[in-house]
Amino acid sequence: CGLAGGSVLLSSVAIGKQPLASKAGGDAPEALSAPPPAAAASPPGLLLLPSPAASCPAAPGWLERSSNGCGYWDNNWDRREPVALINLKKKNEETGERELSSRLDHYKAKATRHIFLIRHSQYNLDGQADKDRTLTQLGREQAELTGKRLASLGLKFDKIVHSSMTRASETTEIISKHLPGVKKMSTDLLCEGAPIEPNPPISHWKPEAVYYEDGARIEAAFRNYIHRADVKQEEDSYEIFVCHANVIRYIVCRALQFPPEGWLRMSLNNGSITHLVIRPSGRVALRMLGDTGFMPPEKITRT
Repeated sequence: CGLAGGSVLLSSVAIGKQPLASKAGGDAPEALSAPPPAAAASPPGLLLLPSPAASCPAAPGWLERSSNGCGYWDNNWDRREPVALINLKKKNEETGERELSSRLDHYKAKATRHIFLIRHSQYNLDGQADKDRTLTQLGREQAELTGKRLASLGLKFDKIVHSSMTRASETTEIISKHLPGVKKMSTDLLCEGAPIEPNPPISHWKPEAVYYEDGARIEAAFRNYIHRADVKQEEDSYEIFVCHANVIRYIVCRALQFPPEGWLRMSLNNGSITHLVIRPSGRVALRMLGDTGFMPPEKITRT
């Protein structure tokens, strides 16, 4: 689990040809005790990776890891698998499985959710307080380009949810001009922070309290906004979330059930678009990660 994409455990045991004891007086061959296994030798060019158990770090108390083990998909990752929404204790014993199957159909999602995660545009790094960290002129141009790109997709966007931080709010205001009529809402859950201690570790140290506080909030944002559609939702939805690089990278790792400690292995440009698709079955696909191909090269930044 410490390696993105899962780990593989390879082991080899040398098995030698066991000679039989010589027969004496018609007695059965004497059983020979097996020699201790030889040390596993790596064939040329073959890398033996550590087992998942050895590489998975202890998870913070607010983060749940899949009980299926590393590399296996947890169908109930959002706690919205139909069987998880039914009180099985109330199952009708007379009708049995037929009744249960009927109830499960009632709790199955029908629509697909399209999640567009937008990183805010370039902002003034010299600002001491959040209110002073406003978008630069280039940042405003980036937001215009992002807004035009979203509008060009021809999708009926349902809402824009944005971080309450200044740079995200200003990016949202510019983007929304290209998407008239789409409702906007602000939330503190999507504010920037340190989601979880990264692996490999970063060069500058952060106290555990920072991850403890920020991580729980960003995990709450994930659970609140990233899940399969509600059973009452009839049509596919297209939702925009304007927030921050750390938040987006953590959400991507969690949604794909990759080790969340790997969030810092990705890089996102300002004004970039990341597109997640959540199917009614709960399956998740990453359509785009940090796309800025719609921007001229001289407009692209990562600050």
